[in-house]
Amino acid sequence: MDENKKEHHLHIVLTTQQYQLLCCQAKECRLTKRAYLARLIEGRLVKARPTKEIKELRTEIHHIGNNINQIARSVNAGIAKPEDAKRGLYLLDQVYELMFRIANK
Repeated sequence: MDENKKEHHLHIVLTTQQYQLLCCQAKECRLTKRAYLARLIEGRLVKARPTKEIKELRTEIHHIGNNINQIARSVNAGIAKPEDAKRGLYLLDQVYELMFRIANK
């Protein structure tokens, strides 16, 4: 049997607080406790998955992007002013900056 595929079983004792923390962190990452611990041991990055609020925010930003595209088409057609498009792009840039800050907390 390949040494890398051989399984080793380990028994550890955790306090109630440690166990609850492990369960909570693994759940946030949508991993099993075993997979979560294995990734930590391997030194791999373990990040929590985006929350429902973040997913909703992404959807809203997508809608804002669509609106900006509509403004750009209106500007190109001579209906809206170029200042409208610049203002929309500035606001979208501000939203992206906020999302970046939230994602890196």
